Amino acid sequence: MAKSYIDPSPANFQAFKDLPRDEPIHMLNLLRFRDLAEYPEGHEYHGNGWTGRRAYEEYGKTSGPIFSRVGGKIVWRGAFQTMVTGPEPDEKVWHDGFVAQYPNAGAFFEMIKDADYQKAVVNRTAALLDSRLMRFKPGEVGGGFG
Repeated sequence: MAKSYIDPSPANFQAFKDLPRDEPIHMLNLLRFRDLAEYPEGHEYHGNGWTGRRAYEEYGKTSGPIFSRVGGKIVWRGAFQTMVTGPEPDEKVWHDGFVAQYPNAGAFFEMIKDADYQKAVVNRTAALLDSRLMRFKPGEVGGGFG
């Protein structure tokens, strides 16, 4: 299996931090769930038999209030169906995807530094086999491709 990505590398996170912090941002999230969630030994959910999807639902439930408090909202969500351009489907299948909007990058930093968020993120780590998180500057919507 190819390398999987759950957390940002130091270089990628630095590149994120170096971008402007005072403008709206969109974060594209692509998610591939584990068949069975992998919680650390000693965690209250270790060995409970949850699927990766169920563990991610717990992440959403526990991180959602913090996400909302900092001004975040989901502006698009979808369930993967097939790869049109990219690797063959058996090489990379994303289960879900969504775009989270933040009023600015500072709101994202506020969220990830929150003590309750840091407790909640263990559910995300346990849930995911692979993921991508990409920052975009929001653009115009509607009309054509150009």
